[in-house]
Amino acid sequence: MSVKKLYIETLGCAMNVRDSEHMIAELNQKEPYELTNELSDADLIIINTCSVREKPVSKLFSEIGVFNKYKKKSAKIGVTGCTASHLGQDIIKRAPSVDFVLGARNVSKLSKIIDVKHAVEVDLDYDDSSYTFGEYRTNPFKAMVNISMGCDKSCTYCIVPATRGDEVSIPSDLIVQEITKAVSSGAKEIMLLGQNVNNYGKHFTNSEEKCNFTKLLQKISKIDGLERIRFTSPHPLHMDDEFLNEFASNPKICKQIHIPLQSGSTKLLKDMKRGYTKEWFLNRCAKVRKLAPEATISTDIIVGFPNESDDDFEDTMDVLEQVRFEQLFSFKYSPRPHTTAAKFDNQIPKEIASARLTRLQKRHTQIIDEVMDAQMDKVHSVYFDELKSGSRVSGRSDDGKLFFVEGSEELLGQILPVRVTKTSRGALDGVVI
Repeated sequence: MSVKKLYIETLGCAMNVRDSEHMIAELNQKEPYELTNELSDADLIIINTCSVREKPVSKLFSEIGVFNKYKKKSAKIGVTGCTASHLGQDIIKRAPSVDFVLGARNVSKLSKIIDVKHAVEVDLDYDDSSYTFGEYRTNPFKAMVNISMGCDKSCTYCIVPATRGDEVSIPSDLIVQEITKAVSSGAKEIMLLGQNVNNYGKHFTNSEEKCNFTKLLQKISKIDGLERIRFTSPHPLHMDDEFLNEFASNPKICKQIHIPLQSGSTKLLKDMKRGYTKEWFLNRCAKVRKLAPEATISTDIIVGFPNESDDDFEDTMDVLEQVRFEQLFSFKYSPRPHTTAAKFDNQIPKEIASARLTRLQKRHTQIIDEVMDAQMDKVHSVYFDELKSGSRVSGRSDDGKLFFVEGSEELLGQILPVRVTKTSRGALDGVVI
């Protein structure tokens, strides 16, 4: 019997990437599927969507049309993820060629609904925090591990609580069990995932469990064979001293931290319902720089949020100058359905938002060039996890910098010292020493 083929397109964040891995594992529990990059060969096509920004949503329906045109007649199309959560039945109404819709909170139901024509499963209250998914990872040398689902924040620009539901933490024993299994099959590095990872432990389905994020990190650190721990994304509000001391002092925790700013203006942060001030954010970044001078800090910034004045934007630029983020993810504000900010007065004209974004990105480009140029001849410990064309291997340093060296698969799965021989904005070339 021929093996069925799966074409899966994953949009958005690391949590979506992990959800796609979970879907592949779920399908394979029922019957084996082989991944394909050829749309016309696929028996099943899944679009795992993101709805954080406007563009991916508007693109979805044109994409469904393209897929429907080039797919095999018998192939099924499924729409999953965050857009599936908030559009639900409307997807089937607008695109009847879609066979099923599965929300971001309902991944474990995939094998049950795949044969039900026009099935729609988008229950935001569904709790599979204690569900054990099958094993599947895109990269055998590292693993992504969900530690919580949903979000208990109410940021006025963000659609995530409306697509992933209320926050619930996954039991710590299940997390340790999943990581132990991944390590036993070759992974030396794990990435812990959650909308606000350092809010872990506030909401368990089983109210008996008592474990915060710092204690979870300590628990995970005891796993033999695990060398590196990364996590995303923490929330500035929950960056207490206990957590930052653990981040700095635990040798297994990689010295790379994402601290989402969103805006440098305390006034706008209040309008965004972020729960912290510009001063608190700068204090936390200064604490990281003091406790772990080798650490890199990345951030997210939204420009053109409703009511953003020139002074508000200058506050954002001021934070950029003071912290000098090693990585920046920046976007123009786009109103999202189910969010409070979409109804705010004084939406900023697109040309003003575009000019601000250009200025922000231009200045950050100068900063990152200075940061990367200063790496010349420095030595980093690099974990090699991917073969590249042209007899090259890539990996990341402890502080998250992307490295390329000449080599073969013998390097894969090894952590080795590498001296920087060439710098560029996005990556570093080096030689193993």
